[in-house]
Amino acid sequence: MKILCVLGTRPEVIKMAPVVCALERRSEKTSVHVCVTAQHRQMLDQMMEVFRIRADIDLDLMEPKQTLAGLSARVIERMTSVLQAESPDWVLVQGDTATVMATALAAFYERIPVGHVEAGLRTKDPYNPFPEEINRRLTSVLATYHFAPTYVAEQNLLREGIRADRIFTTGNTIVDALCSVLELPFSDSARQVLTECLGEYKPSGASTRIAPNRKLVLVTAHRRESFGRPLEAICHALRSIADEHENAVVVYPVHMNPKVREPVSRLLSGHQRIRLIEPLAYEPFLRLLDRCDLVLTDSGGIQEEASVLGKPVLVLRDVTERTEIIDAGIGKLVGTDARAISAESKRFLAQDGGFTAKHSSKLLYGDGRAAERIAGILLDGRYSAMDGVEKQV
Repeated sequence: MKILCVLGTRPEVIKMAPVVCALERRSEKTSVHVCVTAQHRQMLDQMMEVFRIRADIDLDLMEPKQTLAGLSARVIERMTSVLQAESPDWVLVQGDTATVMATALAAFYERIPVGHVEAGLRTKDPYNPFPEEINRRLTSVLATYHFAPTYVAEQNLLREGIRADRIFTTGNTIVDALCSVLELPFSDSARQVLTECLGEYKPSGASTRIAPNRKLVLVTAHRRESFGRPLEAICHALRSIADEHENAVVVYPVHMNPKVREPVSRLLSGHQRIRLIEPLAYEPFLRLLDRCDLVLTDSGGIQEEASVLGKPVLVLRDVTERTEIIDAGIGKLVGTDARAISAESKRFLAQDGGFTAKHSSKLLYGDGRAAERIAGILLDGRYSAMDGVEKQV
């Protein structure tokens, strides 16, 4: 069986890497080819190196100031040529980017079945997140197999009329990826990041620069719907948090998009308790996430990673498709209102804990075997469910 795995962005690599590896371990049954669109060039390449994945086909489609329409059109046109030349038995896509939606449409035109990894996430608001909500809904219409990360996602698909025998609740491959990376030796770059941000790592004989009770607030904010005033409001909230809590340090790896970097630099640079740093490689970022006390993010993947590591999350959005963390009591929606963000953050930092989980977060997104399940479904026609029951596909 010939399987083409298509990747466009950093999150797609993180979540598809375990699937690529699981399929490659079954080389007696499959030939795996990786195609990258390079929707986000630099950050994609960084992740490819981390997971040691080689692109068999590199479309290199990223352009300066690219539009969604232009990118989508280029993906459809170039991917059609790839599909005609490669003639795969399956195309696998992950998530909700323009690469995912356009690849699924190109595969449909060529009558090639599509497997959608992380299917069924919904906010039910077509413009939030934009354009991801519509990208994933369209992909669900086009896909043949739907690999749902949770039972909530499975129910979303069933309500939309997707056939039950085409939906497989596998768990989220981000758990597979996170666990595999944290099992690696602590890298020098991760030690350097912790040292520069926190004075945390102490080589023999060295002393820490920051008190042991110093709290770390880890921030990521980069979504399109946050551009402009919402992002400025987030920045004002971060400055307020840093101003009022001398025992807290705010660490913000700043996205490379100029619409993020300009306001963040303008409003937050120079504060002694705010560290604005460059985007991190995956392993150093996970080490920082594992050390932090509170996460403020508008990222979907980081909501999941934080929950796996047991970290409370303030979600800088009005809605989230990761409703599991809200229902479990380990996350809270605060939007982009500066006062709400400040109040909830301060409450947590002052009380030494602002959330009481209703149940363990460890298995919200699976048991770390999602990629094995996906490989088994495609190659063996067998589905080993998360409850341990094996089914024939």
